[in-house]
Amino acid sequence: MIFITGDCHARYERFGQKNFPEQRTMTKEDCVIVCGDFGYLGRTKEQDYWIRWLDERPFTTLWVDGNHENFDALKCYETADWHGGKVQFIGRSVIHLMRGQIYEIGGRKWFTFGGAQSHDIEDGILDPTDPMYQRKKQRLNRMGGLYRTRHVDWWEEEMPSEEEMEEGLGNLEAAGNAVDYIVTHCAPTGIQSLLSDGEYRPDRLTDYFEKLSQNVRFRNWFFGHYHDNRVIEKRFALLYEQIVRIL
Repeated sequence: MIFITGDCHARYERFGQKNFPEQRTMTKEDCVIVCGDFGYLGRTKEQDYWIRWLDERPFTTLWVDGNHENFDALKCYETADWHGGKVQFIGRSVIHLMRGQIYEIGGRKWFTFGGAQSHDIEDGILDPTDPMYQRKKQRLNRMGGLYRTRHVDWWEEEMPSEEEMEEGLGNLEAAGNAVDYIVTHCAPTGIQSLLSDGEYRPDRLTDYFEKLSQNVRFRNWFFGHYHDNRVIEKRFALLYEQIVRIL
């Protein structure tokens, strides 16, 4: 069995038996996939507790990264090969599916590509090494500003490198530009525009996904990021709290 859900933001209670009773018949061969913003905060006491808790679930937890992960911490994990693509084992059965990879899971081909541009940074990114940091932070707090802080709750790696994007294109070409499912955090530009009525601006990642949506054959595309549960144009599914069975 394979289930899929949306952003967790380090809140994993939805995977308990009360909220997710289907797990009673699942094994570690079965998977739950998170469409980004898994909420990996690094090796904190609380995060370590929840990783152990997820490891104790009867299923395997898979996730693509979103824009709210601690990318400094993720760099410390080794890369391994798993089901045909590169991954990072955050726990024994808590696995980060990396960008631009294709996996064979449940007899299907899955293309994954995490990352997204943060929407809550309209007033800028603060740098703790800036001598004016505290003053700027106080001013933004007084005015209710939308900002984040570098290496505290914002990382430039939220957006992919050119190498990651090229690797994704190469892996898709090797697969004949055909997969069964695509899992990302944000959506292609056209889908993003439809679901937000043009509120969110396109960026180089949504434009990259737009090209993929036009050039790659796929059954369904799953994504999170926009905190809603909707189906757009039949093949695109925006997920948030819902846990949906795919296979």
